[in-house]
Amino acid sequence: MGVEDHITVEPYAIPPRNLTLSRECFGRNRNQRKRECPRNTRKSRKKNQAFRPCFPYYYPSISPTRYAPIMTETIMSTRYPPRNIGDVLVSKGVISADQLRIALTEQEETGERLARIIIQLGFATDIAIRDVLAGTLGFESVDLSGPLVDKQAVALIPKEMALRHHLLAVTWEARDNTLTVAMADPHNVIAVDQIKTLLGGGVTIRVLLAGETELISAIDRFYGDTLSLDGILREMETGEAEYRDSAAALDEYNQPLVRLVDALLSEAVKREASDVHFEPEQEFLRIRYRIDGVLHPIRSLHKKYWPAITVRIKVMAGMNIAETRAPQDGRFSLSVSGHPVDFRISSFPTTHGENIVARVLDRQKGLLPLEGLGFGSGALASLRAMMARPEGIVLVTGPTGSGKTTTLYSLLGQLNTESVNIMTLEDPVEYPMRLIRQSSVNEAVKLTFASGIRALMRQDPDIILLGEIRDGETAEMAFRAAMTGHRVFSTLHTNSAAGVLPRLLDIGIGPEIMAGNVIGVIGQRLARRLCVHCKEAVAPDGEARALLGFAPDVESPPIHRAVGCRYCNGYGYKGRIALVELLRFDAELDELMANRASAREIERAARARGFETMIEDGMRKVQEGVTSLEELSRVLDLTGRLSLQGN
Repeated sequence: MGVEDHITVEPYAIPPRNLTLSRECFGRNRNQRKRECPRNTRKSRKKNQAFRPCFPYYYPSISPTRYAPIMTETIMSTRYPPRNIGDVLVSKGVISADQLRIALTEQEETGERLARIIIQLGFATDIAIRDVLAGTLGFESVDLSGPLVDKQAVALIPKEMALRHHLLAVTWEARDNTLTVAMADPHNVIAVDQIKTLLGGGVTIRVLLAGETELISAIDRFYGDTLSLDGILREMETGEAEYRDSAAALDEYNQPLVRLVDALLSEAVKREASDVHFEPEQEFLRIRYRIDGVLHPIRSLHKKYWPAITVRIKVMAGMNIAETRAPQDGRFSLSVSGHPVDFRISSFPTTHGENIVARVLDRQKGLLPLEGLGFGSGALASLRAMMARPEGIVLVTGPTGSGKTTTLYSLLGQLNTESVNIMTLEDPVEYPMRLIRQSSVNEAVKLTFASGIRALMRQDPDIILLGEIRDGETAEMAFRAAMTGHRVFSTLHTNSAAGVLPRLLDIGIGPEIMAGNVIGVIGQRLARRLCVHCKEAVAPDGEARALLGFAPDVESPPIHRAVGCRYCNGYGYKGRIALVELLRFDAELDELMANRASAREIERAARARGFETMIEDGMRKVQEGVTSLEELSRVLDLTGRLSLQGN
């Protein structure tokens, strides 16, 4: 029972004789009404006649959240004030009344706790609900993401109890026998009583309020994951399970291979991998995670397990398990640490079996703010000015995996309000965004980027996002939308921001169309961040000094290199940062574009306005200690700069 369920009357209280509830209280189904109140059968009751439920035996079955408006009008002796979490969130402005109605309707269908439904629908975050409840109920809240939790206190409560009641022991004060416990439901007296029974008499329980999702994540973090890869592999090696490529054999969760697949995917999420590779070789199966843009080997399994693992992944993704000779695509969601994570699956036939790659789409990461994209202060000001333009097209360039989609989503997140209509056409939709109508291209029904944008323009959009401009027809429709009063965002594959213009000319967009309609171009790459716990300062050598632009007779400041520690799993890097260049068009650049100027001429003119290339942005971040020169040379071609500095 959650916090929102505490509008109940005292248990087993006998209600007044004149209490009557409408027939709706016991469901729409006659059999359901008969089960809940067998005296009120169809024979003993006239149509639409109010009836008296059976008390006290059947009284506890009434859901207090669902029938609170009816019950509180008649029953006044409540344990807590007759306000549920939905009313509190509406009164505090966290959600609207319409959103509450939607959540309550969903609760009728699923029976889930109201707070969890509100979070799943994206109406409010777990943290926002926690803070509102803390202020309303008078409890102190706690953030479990920091180093507050004492592992000795955690060990006092079994993991099964922690998971059952959604609680975590935070600190233990031996001097006064006080255990501080973080709970999702601070009114759960049953949990408090069980803890006191477990620890013996004289123990004082101090309750803090925490979000349910962060509690589940913290429980996994401090107790250890029950989906232990090593434990499952030992069970597989010593057990008597048969590893057949049968969907029926892998339907039960107690099968080790079922838990192994879930463990591999969960581990990928926790290590912030973007892709999971299942690669069959002649004698073994290699599993690799792509972390911060680089593939790392994780496990090697005997090949006898691969057919069953393939079937399990295909069943989860809704793919055809009998088809092994043709590529397939699928998708599924998995709950990891209390929150849903999407996986996009691709299979491809190879010599040694089907190769499977799972793209990890973690919704919990959310949208990055503009300040988190890696732009400098000047570029950020130019970006905001570009977004203020009422019409035109903004293009993001870069190779696959350079973060173009993340940048586009962040831009839309800044523009996403109830006063605009934003529609997208993607291939496919990666992250759902509230208030935005998102759709995926579908070649089977001839919904392509070119045909889709025609249909989108009839939907009265203010802002349109196209996943990619692939051909001249799509580019023509995108510019037509920009010329008719829409803001259009899309991506294009070029090596630099200035290289967009020759590329558009190649696919048939004339300079007279581009001039005045291109708001700006963002070019970017993703480089790994140095781990702040282990990065090491070193003096740059001669080649590094030349790349950084230091004169031979000038003392240069130190730069940093990767080392590796437990915080970064020995990689030396943790997370990524964008290397960006922002080309904002004005009247002079529009004139150059109309005259078919080359990319170099446009870049030269942009430099007079403060334009900074990706290489220059990267060199600045190397000097600031954000990334290393080795990482910069991995993602950018520095040979031209080296020869330029040599001259």
